[in-house]
Amino acid sequence: MRLQTELCGIKLSNPTVLASGIMGITASSMGLIAENGAGAITMKSINTEGKTGHPNPIAITFDGGMLNAVGLPNKGIKETLEEIKEFKEQCSAPLFASIFAQSVDEFAELTKQLYKAQIDAIEINISCPNCDDEFGKPFSCSPITAAKATAACKEYAAVPLFVKLTPNVPNIQEIAKAVEAAGASAITAINTVPGMMIDIHTRSPILFNKSGGLSGPAIKPIALKCVYDIYEAVKIPIIGTGGIMTGQDAIEMMMAGATVVGIGSAVYWRDIDVFKKVCREMDVVLEKEGFTSVKEVVGLAHK
Repeated sequence: MRLQTELCGIKLSNPTVLASGIMGITASSMGLIAENGAGAITMKSINTEGKTGHPNPIAITFDGGMLNAVGLPNKGIKETLEEIKEFKEQCSAPLFASIFAQSVDEFAELTKQLYKAQIDAIEINISCPNCDDEFGKPFSCSPITAAKATAACKEYAAVPLFVKLTPNVPNIQEIAKAVEAAGASAITAINTVPGMMIDIHTRSPILFNKSGGLSGPAIKPIALKCVYDIYEAVKIPIIGTGGIMTGQDAIEMMMAGATVVGIGSAVYWRDIDVFKKVCREMDVVLEKEGFTSVKEVVGLAHK
């Protein structure tokens, strides 16, 4: 009971959410995540026609986290709709779709097609390098493009709309305000941070794509700061994501301002039942600190 919460009117048994990109592909893999305690599930990001992704090597781990350049592989909207249908026939856990696109029109079209699906929310992944301008900058790099993508999706969204932001901007508060004004229901913060690792024997970057997205414990301080800043700037909820490995990490993120927390890379280090583990650890902290509900800790670092 102490861990029950709500996000944009969606009831969650606990505040842990599977972050997009980790096992959110098939109905069976998502069902397994739900069985292992996730309060909600975010699917792997999809686009209209699907995408192959990058050749190996695409990921490497180190003491501080994980570096990946998977390249957003997915089967496209048509097959994803079938996976959503199958999942919903078998599981009652809240399910969030995640979409990325090369244009505002594609974002709108994806949202329109997801109208048919039994999803509980849509996450707009505007923080990957998929903008269709000549510089190839992500939509999230500018308040104007971030707002345009959000507004285009808002026109067709029949469910809450989450917008996923990057920390790689001069002022994340400006972006957060822009997407809130354009109709975002909540903000997911943050996406991965760019990074690189080099093999001294081959004298070259390890990943095929040279650079990749850094996730895991190394980015927790960055995520905390971004969530803290966003909480000061907007009134909509935040899904705090980045470096959460333990129940204490989750409580810290919520005190920074997150309503719920996204967990991804921790599945690698602490196994698929990491959601149950984090929830047990959160419950211990809440009881020790005298809280009767997890909702009571949200934003406490601001008081």
